[in-house]
Amino acid sequence: MAKNWHRDRAAEHIDRKIDEVKTVEVVDYHRDMSLEDIPRNKAYRVDAVHLYADILNLDDMLHVTTEEGVMCHKRTLRFLNLHYRAVHRILSRCAVRRVDFHNQRLHALIARPSNSETDAETKRVHLAVSVAQLLIDVLQETGDADASIPSAKIRVGIDTGEALAVNNGRRGGREPLFLGAPANHAAKMSGGGNRIGIYLTNNAREAIGLKAVEKPAATALTGSEVEQCQDEADIGVSKDTIVKEWKEDLEKHPIGAFAFSRHTPPLRTLDITSLTPANSKRQEAVSVYADIDGFTAYIAKHIEDAPEDVVRVFHVIRAELDRVLTRDFDGRRIRFIGDCLHGLLCDGTGHSTDDQETVSTATLCAGALRSSFELALEKLWDEKIDVDGLGLAIGFEFGPMTVTRLGMQGDRVRCSVSRGVLVSESEQSRCGGDEAAIGASAYDAGTQAVRDLFGTKRKVKSLDYNEAVEALSQKDDKTAVLAKREAFMLAAPAIASASERTVRPYTEMK
Repeated sequence: MAKNWHRDRAAEHIDRKIDEVKTVEVVDYHRDMSLEDIPRNKAYRVDAVHLYADILNLDDMLHVTTEEGVMCHKRTLRFLNLHYRAVHRILSRCAVRRVDFHNQRLHALIARPSNSETDAETKRVHLAVSVAQLLIDVLQETGDADASIPSAKIRVGIDTGEALAVNNGRRGGREPLFLGAPANHAAKMSGGGNRIGIYLTNNAREAIGLKAVEKPAATALTGSEVEQCQDEADIGVSKDTIVKEWKEDLEKHPIGAFAFSRHTPPLRTLDITSLTPANSKRQEAVSVYADIDGFTAYIAKHIEDAPEDVVRVFHVIRAELDRVLTRDFDGRRIRFIGDCLHGLLCDGTGHSTDDQETVSTATLCAGALRSSFELALEKLWDEKIDVDGLGLAIGFEFGPMTVTRLGMQGDRVRCSVSRGVLVSESEQSRCGGDEAAIGASAYDAGTQAVRDLFGTKRKVKSLDYNEAVEALSQKDDKTAVLAKREAFMLAAPAIASASERTVRPYTEMK
């Protein structure tokens, strides 16, 4: 059956999701509240410090070989797994919550001490800086020279303030997700350069008595500033202790060898919860990133006067983007990263991927994502919910992709990493809220119709589903032709029914 998008199908799902959040409750977070399994129509206001840590040399690992072959991916995944284990141990010992660990990027939360204690925010920032330095120090010693695995180079960003905690994920994979400026700004600090160090926003700097600077993303804390935070926080655990425990754990529970097999398409049926290093997946596919553009500014605008609408907009749009990827186009959602969806698409068999069909499907999916996004905004607006300023930036790339789970037994995190994954994210990043971009490998692997659509700049504006299917089918792209034919067949009964209803009164008059 062809994969396609249909407005009525999308509208029905969006209406259902709007109904689920007709009533939304936003309450202040207290330490006795659980951040697990937050109801979809509820959000917590959380005043906390957000820490993001980026592994700067992940791309180097992915280019350790000229070709992106099995050895390259095995080394990269082992590289990540070694560091995930060390990070897990650090956060556990320091009572810091891991929000997410997405490939090279860690997001952690420091919510204690609570605001009822004196100088709570200052203490939280001191702790965050101390944990950040511990991460940097430990991960400099957690490589594996025998396996050609280097130590990780870490850049950390920190911000403090109020965010909304909502439910993230679906069955069996639920965790809190934080919407708001501090999470976004901390991420920008960690992703703002390629130099190792700890970078605080001016908000976080002022919380610990430091002066604001003109370019915080270019101003790392000095050694003395870090030492002052360490003295104040007194976390009670050293680098040497963590490294010793990490090595002992590896001896008792060694990382298994990575072994890859293909998943027979559609990827929608892939059970990620069953994956382990020894049962990992690898095949040629498309990685898709779809990011809600302008959402951070939207949250800042409404977090005080209409936080309920922030929750509604987020829930409705995210659920519909997920449905388009997984149900309409048989893709597999890897995870939500804040307000961004990451997923994979693959057409072919259990033995091989159909490169052209996969890229054409991804192109149609990109158009469908925008059509559903615009329909969701339209319906939210009809509900008197302000959606002004929101857009959707989409990027995708083709190549060999991996899917597995890494980390500690009982606390594994899903991981899909490859050159194509990193490129698809960067393609999305170069898009405005009305644009979609295709990576160079996908561009080369696609049909001439796909290349003509995206042009030499590999980027197109306002590409919705109808435009995508028409542009490709007019140039005999087989995937688009089949999708258009099936859409017509699905619409035929409705057209006939409407025609009957129109003709009947005239017949009766006869």
